[in-house]
Amino acid sequence: MSKLVECIPNFSVSKERDPAVFQGLVDTANSVPGCTVLDVQTDGDHNRCVFTMVGSPAAVEEVSFQLAKKAAETIDMTRHTGQHPRMGSTDVIPFVPTMDMTVEECVALSRRVAERIWKELGIPSFLYEDSAATPERRNLAACRKGQFEGMPEKLLQPEWAPDYGERKIHPTAGITAIGARMPLIAYNINLDTSDLEIANKIARAIRAANGGFKYCKAIGVMLEERNIAQVSMNLVNYEGTPIYYVFEMVRALADRYGVRITGSELVGLTPGKAMLDCAEYYLKLEGFDARKQVMEYHLIGME
Repeated sequence: MSKLVECIPNFSVSKERDPAVFQGLVDTANSVPGCTVLDVQTDGDHNRCVFTMVGSPAAVEEVSFQLAKKAAETIDMTRHTGQHPRMGSTDVIPFVPTMDMTVEECVALSRRVAERIWKELGIPSFLYEDSAATPERRNLAACRKGQFEGMPEKLLQPEWAPDYGERKIHPTAGITAIGARMPLIAYNINLDTSDLEIANKIARAIRAANGGFKYCKAIGVMLEERNIAQVSMNLVNYEGTPIYYVFEMVRALADRYGVRITGSELVGLTPGKAMLDCAEYYLKLEGFDARKQVMEYHLIGME
């Protein structure tokens, strides 16, 4: 069986704000044989785009470097604004074991990419999640804290030397987080209020850092074009913290503040089991066995 690895790089640009730069990244992602682009999502309020790609380790390694190079050439972080926290033109490059791959192999891949990005592009990086050298760097939010504007000062702190590169950011491309991790679900819930503080309060209540759900990272953001507040989340273990857990808690907390959920969205791809878990929960299915009762499992020989 051929090895496959998934890569979900995030870039500090959006189709809505800079379509030419965005298209340049799309073209680059499609230029490497052996790697398939499964999904590209872009958001003007966040001023960010997320690619989901899968391919052979060699192809994914090459395309992730080429994308970082293209982003460095076309995205100037000194002029970037957006709702989502960010610290580089290529903000984060995660590698996820998909088929016949181990986390350890993805860790090695992440290190090779980080080293090449530094040597050839002069962009430093932090290694995060399973690639992290210390527990403090596993958390992407900890690495990104300070964002692009505060990163020059942060890198001078004794504990925050880059894993690859010198203690200074690239002047226009910043710094990148690179690492191996298990599947993550990027999930957002929209509220019928323009009060960002309500979204912030809800985010603080549900995220792990403040005693909420163990595998939930959350922030409040403002969707300016729609004039509504959003609770933006990363669920780093969808079995430990299922989607329906956070949905129900956000709904209860929103009710406390007199607002309602107007909708929710997935950013990028998600494991099918996460959706089936929601169906099982909300439909109150009894004795449900996805591998036996979902047709697609039979069609792809997964029974």
